[in-house]
Amino acid sequence: MKPLLAPDAHHFNAAVGWLELGNRGEARAELAAVSPENLHHPLVLELRWSLDAEEKKWDAALATAQVIIATLPNDASGWLHCAYALRRAKSGGLDKALAFLEPVADQFPDEPVIAFNLACYACQLDQLDEARRWLKRASEIGGEKEIQLMALEDDDLKPLWAELKK
Repeated sequence: MKPLLAPDAHHFNAAVGWLELGNRGEARAELAAVSPENLHHPLVLELRWSLDAEEKKWDAALATAQVIIATLPNDASGWLHCAYALRRAKSGGLDKALAFLEPVADQFPDEPVIAFNLACYACQLDQLDEARRWLKRASEIGGEKEIQLMALEDDDLKPLWAELKK
């Protein structure tokens, strides 16, 4: 990935700072000042997705995630962002997020968050056996203790909490 150079690096860093301070309007203004040739820079896209998600603009977040996938198809983050936004977008839902992310699991066999999110989606769709299977896979990839702690903090997996506490 090529580095962002001035002045775009300054706009990007300012946008990060504004977002950290909770001023999404100023963060968006700084992102808007990034030159057209850097609008698809991975750092700019990731920040734009974070801003869209923070503002709960799920259709915009979905569109941004699709650009991330087109720009970095071998990076799991775009696929995860896309499923996360698809779950919440007007035209989306849990079933669509699950159907989108499931085939990606084989593309990123070492990414525990994909399996974990699939467990969440399956659990919320009352597919508990499928949720257990995905959670087991996430544990095998990401470590049993770490995934168990994540699962016990995620309301999506609440139907499995009793058995996870054993």
